[in-house]
Amino acid sequence: MERLTDYPPLVFLVAIAAQWLSAWFGAAVLGKTVTAGHEAREDFRIVLAASLTLLGLIIGFTFSMAVSRYDLRKSNEETEANAIGTEYVRADLLPAAEAARLRALLSQYLGQRIELYNTRDREDRRRISAQTAETQRQMWYVVQSVANAQPSVLTALATSGMNDVLNAQGYTQAAWWNRIPRAAWALMVLIALLCNMMLGYAAGRLKARAVLAILPLVVSIAFFLIADIDSPRGGVIDVTPQNLTSLAETLHR
Repeated sequence: MERLTDYPPLVFLVAIAAQWLSAWFGAAVLGKTVTAGHEAREDFRIVLAASLTLLGLIIGFTFSMAVSRYDLRKSNEETEANAIGTEYVRADLLPAAEAARLRALLSQYLGQRIELYNTRDREDRRRISAQTAETQRQMWYVVQSVANAQPSVLTALATSGMNDVLNAQGYTQAAWWNRIPRAAWALMVLIALLCNMMLGYAAGRLKARAVLAILPLVVSIAFFLIADIDSPRGGVIDVTPQNLTSLAETLHR
């Protein structure tokens, strides 16, 4: 399912517009209608400082969550390349005909995995995923038929390697689905809007509305960066299949 955070530039535009409107409301509406004494203003400054600190901490923690998920996707790409390369070598443990068939399927599967990493079109992803599932079925059939016909330690080793190939793809898919929860985004945005509203109120009282553009811009850039890193496909910062591509070049040579 598509989500707004799959489009980081749109996240930036929506965030900066919403926060600017919130700051404007605080300055133009609350700043003119709400009056407070000296003691209340001192309490307001404490609340504003605490809220901004909380917003900074939440953005920092969310950024850390996004980076950890990005690192996991990179690690799984490396694991996939190692599993495919290992099984390609273990194909020698099978009879010659089955070994040649398995190597051809592994090379085809490797190309499909690289293509899936590089494409951003939804229909292409569906097509490649269907082809990948069919290739996985054929590869498993090859090692399963040999293991059933000639059970031995060597065929078991080849079967185990194929199991690692299939598991690696599943781990990769799970890592791509593991995103920052929508509820976390919603709460972070709500806190940002309230902070901008309070800042707008303070700026309106002090007649210093030039500062209203600073916080929305800074927070929107942070939201853009978090969404970019968290999005497996929609951002500028994405996971490139460098290990899979290197393996494909090695097998081609």
